[in-house]
Amino acid sequence: MRRHKIHIDSHQTLRERIVSTIRSAITNGQLKPGSRIAETEFAERFGISRTPIREAFRQLETEGFITVQPRKGAIVASFSAQDISNFYDLKAILEGYAARLATMTLTEDEIDRMDAINKMMNAALAKKDFRKVVDLHNEFRDIFLHTAGNDRLQQIVRTMTAQFQRYRVILAVPGKMEGSVEQHKEILEAFRKRDPALAEKLVQKNALHGKKTLLKEFSKMIDRSGRDG
Repeated sequence: MRRHKIHIDSHQTLRERIVSTIRSAITNGQLKPGSRIAETEFAERFGISRTPIREAFRQLETEGFITVQPRKGAIVASFSAQDISNFYDLKAILEGYAARLATMTLTEDEIDRMDAINKMMNAALAKKDFRKVVDLHNEFRDIFLHTAGNDRLQQIVRTMTAQFQRYRVILAVPGKMEGSVEQHKEILEAFRKRDPALAEKLVQKNALHGKKTLLKEFSKMIDRSGRDG
């Protein structure tokens, strides 16, 4: 097997580069839930020792992307309906709080940027480019999340979102995401009115809408898997 050396950038350690590579493969669906990530194969593929791979596995396990099982090694984590429900309940609380904090500090330029992103999201929906829709949705949120001024809150939300990104892309279907565009318009109006309580309420509503949609599609996916099995 041909070896491919990882070229480490000056701002990343070898462990960080491995973590980023595996995380992206999981998020993009290249590594499926339940699939095994072999240390030896990964080491041979990239021409590196197993030590930084084990360090990367520990971090990915802490972040919830994989589980490390005795005699089986690293397994890409799967999610249940309860996991999805728990995630969106936390997402609603944390992003709602961020929206409340950001309402009085968002600039008009930032709000206009969010409006432009929402229009791009609508255009991506028309093209059925659902990966783009999810990316734009995250970009919309990241603006007020950053403006909230709480770095720890921002880190927690982004880590949680990354873990569920693959499901949000896989389960995105026509006719199910248009509601988010309309809800974003309401959120923008609350920001323009400088109404923290309303902004928090609407962001929570948006997250819970996502929860309802994803749980419904997840249930359909499980039913299909059962029939295929």
